[in-house]
Amino acid sequence: MSTEADVRSFCLSLPGVTERLSWQQPAWFARTLMARIWENGVLTVKSPEREALAGTDPDTFFWTPHHNRSPLLVLVHLNRVAPAELEELLLESYRLAGPLPPTV
Repeated sequence: MSTEADVRSFCLSLPGVTERLSWQQPAWFARTLMARIWENGVLTVKSPEREALAGTDPDTFFWTPHHNRSPLLVLVHLNRVAPAELEELLLESYRLAGPLPPTV
């Protein structure tokens, strides 16, 4: 089981990630949005595996009609994912969000 605190801790450990509100919910940004709390206990992340995730575990992964226009966005019930799986999802989302280029 994962929590919002787990999300925050991992996201902010990644280079260049900042936290700010998006739609009055905590959200984490690399170059673009990488993760956001959708509602209590539900996280939005980016994944090219959205269809496969929801197809194999629809009780954990899903999306709403609001997300139909964004085929990479998937919602995750935090209480159904282990911390290691959460970190994997967040790292993938971080890569897709376009992490900031290294500074010299």
